[in-house]
Amino acid sequence: MSEPATKPTQERSCIKQRAQTAATKFDLEERTARLGESVIALARSLKCDAVNEPLISQVVRSATSVGANYAEANGTQTRKDFKHRIGICLRECKETQHWLRMLAQANETSRQQCRSLWQEAHELTLIFGAIVRSMK
Repeated sequence: MSEPATKPTQERSCIKQRAQTAATKFDLEERTARLGESVIALARSLKCDAVNEPLISQVVRSATSVGANYAEANGTQTRKDFKHRIGICLRECKETQHWLRMLAQANETSRQQCRSLWQEAHELTLIFGAIVRSMK
């Protein structure tokens, strides 16, 4: 008899987990932070040589800047400041895409991971671009 009581609880747990996953996908603060964290993890996994060193430095700066500027945008007082910060997020996402492309070229074994991160940066670029366009 305890099985019927357990099943609805498990279903509610699955529904709640799916809702949290969906909410996380659209939570820009979380997504931008995860992009930065993932790029840091990638950077730590790559060998440090004459080619990778400047690429790693640049991609870490640009990827982590996206989240920092988005957090700043959420704390602004005016619409103009918000739009300015979101514009910076947009530019940093585009720059991150560039550096990830260069890293993929320089590191064949990490190419798939770079492509995956590039895709996330691309999606964020589209989102930030839409925000900027909607504020004109």
